[in-house]
Amino acid sequence: MRNSKYSAVVIGSGIAGLYSALKLEQQLDLPDGILLITKSNLGESNSYYAQGGMVAVLKSNENDSVESHVADTLKAGAGLSELNTVKFISENSDKVVKDLLTFGVEFDRDENGNFTLTKEAAHSVNRILHSGGDATGREIEIALCEAVKKNKNIKIYENTLAVELLVKDNECDGVIVFDEDKKEYEAVYSKVLILATGGLGQIYKYTTNPIGATGDGFALAYNAGAILQDMEFVQFHPTALAFDDEKNHNRFLISEAVRGEGAKLCDEFGTEFMFKYHEKRELAPRDIVARSIYCEMNNTGEPNVYLNATGIGSEKLMKRFPTIAKKCMEHNIDITKDLIPVAPAAHYYMGGVKTNLKGETSINGLYAIGEVSSTGLHGGNRLASNSLLECVVCAYETADFLKKSDLTLSDKYAEYKNIIEKYDENISKSDCDIDSLKAKVKDVMWTNVGIFRNEQTLKTALDEINKISLKFNRTDKCFNQNEYELRDMLIVAKLIIESALRRKESRGAHYRVDYLDKNETCEHSTLTKKEGELSFVK
Repeated sequence: MRNSKYSAVVIGSGIAGLYSALKLEQQLDLPDGILLITKSNLGESNSYYAQGGMVAVLKSNENDSVESHVADTLKAGAGLSELNTVKFISENSDKVVKDLLTFGVEFDRDENGNFTLTKEAAHSVNRILHSGGDATGREIEIALCEAVKKNKNIKIYENTLAVELLVKDNECDGVIVFDEDKKEYEAVYSKVLILATGGLGQIYKYTTNPIGATGDGFALAYNAGAILQDMEFVQFHPTALAFDDEKNHNRFLISEAVRGEGAKLCDEFGTEFMFKYHEKRELAPRDIVARSIYCEMNNTGEPNVYLNATGIGSEKLMKRFPTIAKKCMEHNIDITKDLIPVAPAAHYYMGGVKTNLKGETSINGLYAIGEVSSTGLHGGNRLASNSLLECVVCAYETADFLKKSDLTLSDKYAEYKNIIEKYDENISKSDCDIDSLKAKVKDVMWTNVGIFRNEQTLKTALDEINKISLKFNRTDKCFNQNEYELRDMLIVAKLIIESALRRKESRGAHYRVDYLDKNETCEHSTLTKKEGELSFVK
């Protein structure tokens, strides 16, 4: 097996990973350079598909304040958002927006050159920056990708999957990676390892996430013994276009910003229904809107409801939402005239690897940034467009924190000889139909661990996931990327189910029909892997 060493390794090339690599290179003395690893092409990530925008509490915006943003975030978080975390991230938003501009990122502006700010569900004022109308994630990614490609101090591995973290005595010394094209393994040693691997939407039948979002980072951290937090909290976006993309195995997101601009949810006849569920109607928190839509679908027996955006006006719609308009037209839907068929889909993960604002996990040398992390910002239900802000603030802070660190590497090869030899052994391809097993996992999770849950559905899901695990019968080394993804999907599915069973209440996006009320006390759930088994810390 090949061996290499870098001062810092970043796994993932979404906004969290790209910005982390750029800030590390800018801020630190890195004698052995930086390696950026992505299991697909550079920039393919959940954040690439983020349409709505990025929260920015700008000093120039007299209508907004940190206090207002904090209040909105805490309210959406259903009691689990941590005040100090929320306040810190909000206070630093103006700073990181200015810093993004230095890397070639641009946001939409008005005729006077001022940023145009929009409003989304559960925000009290207009504070959302957007780029390219409804292509914010894509535009930020393109700019950061170009900056990374031009930086000669950042080496890039594409189509390369991280399969095991090298951890001993609670110290992370690197990672084993698998090159899918060459079918080769490599032991990469590093002083700093940042997980920026994104989410896990692909463990659900219906998701807005791209095909690579199989929860790899959560599984890596769990297998290494890191503490994970709030794994039961999966956010289902209320409005995904109700057509499956067979190529990407996902559903196209219809941004929350469309409702923020005035679009209404209705049935096929144009009759609105959100007034029955919440006083803020279409602008209620996401968990409430998703449950409301699901109830309407159950009541009517229809596979979707509709979004009526015709009242916004043709000119504004086409300027503000060109990507959505183009995608809908592929299905012969003219959003200026027609109702848009929508249904909920798995979208974002509030749980993750427990970190502080410096990205530190419970394992020394291991950091997590972005959707794979759980900082305490989102709590039980993420406020729209807070996630991109969290990515850049935490990446900025992690790089700033590491400025004082000694990143000189010592030789660690002998300590991991047994692990390395394991990956040098030959292994045959599984006899199982991996794609069929993946589809089974997705169906089990959607049916039993979705928007509505109860003890019976959760126990059914756990039983089914255990059966699939036994059939697959691989928990360690696998033959190819497809097998590794199934391995990780099974691990993460079990963590979600076990956590959901343990939380006997309804809070935020975790909604149990057998425990409809919130508990009087509000606590995070934390777990780790101890002696090979799942163990709850509290």
